[in-house]
Amino acid sequence: MVVDDFKAYIRKIIHVDMDAFYASVEQLDDPNLRYLPIAVGGSSKRGVVAAASYEARKYGVKSAMSGRLAAKLCPDLVFVKPRFERYQEISKRIRDIFFEYTPLVEPLSLDEAYLDVTVNRKKAPSATLLAKEIRQKIKEKTGLNASAGISINKFLAKIASDINKPNGQKTIAPDEVLGFLETLDVRKFYGVGKVTKDKMYQLGIFTGADLKSKSLDELQQHFGKSGAFYYQVVRGIHLSEVKTERQRKSVGAERTFNENISSEIYMISRLEAIAEELEKRLKKHGLAGKTITLKIKYSDFSVQTRSKTLGLFIASKELILEESKDLLYQERLKNSVRLLGISLHKLNSEQNSSELTAKEAAAASRQHEQLRLPF
Repeated sequence: MVVDDFKAYIRKIIHVDMDAFYASVEQLDDPNLRYLPIAVGGSSKRGVVAAASYEARKYGVKSAMSGRLAAKLCPDLVFVKPRFERYQEISKRIRDIFFEYTPLVEPLSLDEAYLDVTVNRKKAPSATLLAKEIRQKIKEKTGLNASAGISINKFLAKIASDINKPNGQKTIAPDEVLGFLETLDVRKFYGVGKVTKDKMYQLGIFTGADLKSKSLDELQQHFGKSGAFYYQVVRGIHLSEVKTERQRKSVGAERTFNENISSEIYMISRLEAIAEELEKRLKKHGLAGKTITLKIKYSDFSVQTRSKTLGLFIASKELILEESKDLLYQERLKNSVRLLGISLHKLNSEQNSSELTAKEAAAASRQHEQLRLPF
């Protein structure tokens, strides 16, 4: 569906994004790390940076960067081993704060979420003031800083949360939406990656105004199904609701090795450890899967996946390992291996989130009364 007027689809959405979450937790728990450039994960030899402190980001260090490159950019960089259980613990405390304000919470990861506060549990008319209060409460309860974006839909709230980072917030009110989007560089549009950005630049599309000047047919011709998405969001239209139920598509575990491995016998022992970790993750969420995938990253960084779908759900280490071995022996390896991973898909259940109470559901039907109040 393509519509041209955003006014009928206005909500009050907050996007909360924790500032350098993993790195900030490490600095909070260990005072000796405060004010130092740190990288969570990776190392100077192998691995990938999961998160970087703001002190490290000044040197160009960022997530998904190889540890070797990060160390080259910042010789004083301190590498810290990730503690995901600790991050999950704090993430739950933050999420509990969100539910004090609204049942409509859509977690995107441990450190960010959308909140629909059009109708909220505080009966507050201003989403801007609510965002400020939520950020203050997160600081009080966890000691960590959060940034927020507030606007009429998820797309704009996501963009807004990045504008005044760290420890800030930005509101894009309904009457500011079109002007804001027209002057925005398309590379800052959420969902426009490097490849799409380069393609848009080649087509003379540099700003929202340039994008808006293109017809729906032109955008679909150049960007396929995404063309309709770009056509609408540049007009302030994003129909996606905050989803309180998020289906887990897969569960996986993987390991990067200190040295490349050529022997399949050594790989089996590594797969056993990975299968054990995957079993723990499946048990934690009460899940099992029918499709198993083996991921192989070679020493030249090329990646190969091998999959098969079974006739039953599996979750035990023994069955996961047995099926992974079959996939490993399925064909000859192309090169020495630096990473192995196992994942299960076609899962047997999905995660559930909080539901609206009967009173909240009734209030939601009157949401347009709230929309006439200050943003």
